[in-house]
Amino acid sequence: MTSTADHALTALPSATESVVAELRDRAEIVDALYRFAIGQDEKDEAVFASAFTPDAELDFRPAAARWGATPPVLVGRETIVGTILAMFADRVETTHQVTNARIAIDGDVARLTALVEAQHVLTADPGTRALLKNPYAVELVRDGHRWRIRRMVIRNSWWSGRPEAIFSP
Repeated sequence: MTSTADHALTALPSATESVVAELRDRAEIVDALYRFAIGQDEKDEAVFASAFTPDAELDFRPAAARWGATPPVLVGRETIVGTILAMFADRVETTHQVTNARIAIDGDVARLTALVEAQHVLTADPGTRALLKNPYAVELVRDGHRWRIRRMVIRNSWWSGRPEAIFSP
């Protein structure tokens, strides 16, 4: 999903309470993606897990197919967190940069697109790295005052380095 709206907010400027509520939602929606990124970078299981619903799905297949890999769709918060953090633990340093976020909100469901640049470096061999530029398509649901990722699909625009070395523990 790519948001093509020519504006960010849907609330009318004269409706202050609605504008504030929408701005809060938008900040919380993007924060879910930030928690996904920083949770990996800092290897913080609690922050990383807080980004997802219990039944979340993470589909990295479109990105991985670019270098011939065929990972499964990860289903469930515990599976996502356990698999990704274990794959990188004591082996890979990551840094993620999130940009170009676009958001569409429909009640308690939101769609977010963003570009995420992810640098991955093997700790034992810092010369082995992969730099990925990935468009993300994310569906989120409201959970109280915060938002959580229900489904994430990661595609790849380009990459450099050796992703097969990074993603094959």
